[in-house]
Amino acid sequence: MKEFSQAKLIFLSAIFFTLFYNFSFFTNVINTYPIEGINVVRLISVAILLLCLIIFLFTLFSSRYTTKPLLIIVLIVSSFTAYFMDTYHVVIDDSMIRNSMQTNLAESSDLFSLKLVIYVFLLGLLPSYIIYKTKINYKSFKNEVFSKVKTIILSLIVILIIVFSFSKFYTSFFREHKPLRYHVNPIYWIYSIGKYVNTTFNSGPILVKQVGEDAKIKEEANHDEVEKTELIIMVVGEAARADRFSLNGYEKETNPLLKKEDIINFSNMYSCGTSTAESVPCMFSIYDKADYDYKKGISTENVLDVLKGTNNIEVLWRDNNSDSKGNALRVDFEDFRTSKTNTICEEDGECRDEGMLVGLDEYIKKHKGKDILIVLHQMGNHGPAYYKRYPKEFEKFTPVCKSNQLEQCTQEEVSNAYDNAILYTDYFLSKVINFLKPYSNDYETAMVYMSDHGESLGENGIYLHGLPYFMAPDNQKHIGALMWFDGEIKDEIDTDKLNTYKNNSFSQDNLFHTLLGLFEVETEVYKKDMDIIHNASKPE
Repeated sequence: MKEFSQAKLIFLSAIFFTLFYNFSFFTNVINTYPIEGINVVRLISVAILLLCLIIFLFTLFSSRYTTKPLLIIVLIVSSFTAYFMDTYHVVIDDSMIRNSMQTNLAESSDLFSLKLVIYVFLLGLLPSYIIYKTKINYKSFKNEVFSKVKTIILSLIVILIIVFSFSKFYTSFFREHKPLRYHVNPIYWIYSIGKYVNTTFNSGPILVKQVGEDAKIKEEANHDEVEKTELIIMVVGEAARADRFSLNGYEKETNPLLKKEDIINFSNMYSCGTSTAESVPCMFSIYDKADYDYKKGISTENVLDVLKGTNNIEVLWRDNNSDSKGNALRVDFEDFRTSKTNTICEEDGECRDEGMLVGLDEYIKKHKGKDILIVLHQMGNHGPAYYKRYPKEFEKFTPVCKSNQLEQCTQEEVSNAYDNAILYTDYFLSKVINFLKPYSNDYETAMVYMSDHGESLGENGIYLHGLPYFMAPDNQKHIGALMWFDGEIKDEIDTDKLNTYKNNSFSQDNLFHTLLGLFEVETEVYKKDMDIIHNASKPE
């Protein structure tokens, strides 16, 4: 194998990164600045600028002991990020990294494909092997330091010359088109890992701040009446976008069973994030979207803790997704992603959401005399293998995409597979309602459904979810949400009045206070103006 100096190996590697790992970046740049006139020169300057930035970064951390390991690690990781950015047009930011770290093996397997293997082999393993076998001709320590400083200074000079020569262009590039830099590979994912580590790991143990310590169930004015306890099931959906619900006007009948029930459908509900790792903790948090962040989420009790803290409400979380994302750390939790607990699983290991209903009768019987909140976390419309998310008998809309390579399917096939999964959610929610109906004689019963986030299905070439909120399309944020009431709780809520404002704009910020309101919990942290039901509550 031919010998190279350390500086030359870094230079050649940087060229390789610029040319073969940034297809998504340059595609977005060209879409913003079409190849015409002066833009041709500007685009060349962007390529040179990126090359110099990569050289600067690698040179900064290079040494006799770090250069090869650094290049190999970055090559392999960048081959994965290039695949996901080129294929699904996602952005690898700290939120996406957190979502990936919290994804289990079964979910990850849905993303495996031959195309991924080709990317990793050609852009990861093969160049890594070449670098591993390459002999680096190291100079003396003094000469290596001089060479390193020279390269860093030269890179900075070129960067400054380019930026100042096209100052107006780069002012627009960085200020008005901020999302473009999110696609730079490997610089942005390296930055995102640093941000993820900074916001995730702490120097000491996490101290969880208690909220709603004064929480208690509101006493009835008429003490002569025997008060019924409440039984509420909260269903957390997965990747269910609002515009694919026929309840919201979608042309395909995806909600044939729910439309027969007396439900309140909230057509303008929005998520506080675009990924499960962000939205699920946020929706149960006391913080609204503007104030929420990961550290606050893990260090502050959520609404489940407040309800449990009354000592009159039992809380159970059953999960057929990845996990509770920290929400159920201090309440009862049951994993239903396995056939050991879920009795309705396919031969391929896919466990169905309806399996979470099995055995709930025993739980309710065990806690008779107390209010009960049961949270069911769906697998729902988890992508990209939408065709796996529903039993065969729910394949109403055809033809369907039977691949996780969504870009290889037609828009119709992707939509049909996704819509069939919505159809199965319709069945599951109907089954939840029918599970609750027999209990309405003895309990105040209700079901609350809210998806965690939406989903992109190929619109503008974007798939799945997880884009930074400010740049995410509406279909990743506009979510399915509805409620159903029965028994005495229905007598306490003016559903006619609720129907007059059900189409107002709401968000997951409302959930914390709405759950407190449904269980009639009095506490200083409760905000009645954030409780969706409050204005429809009948006076006692």
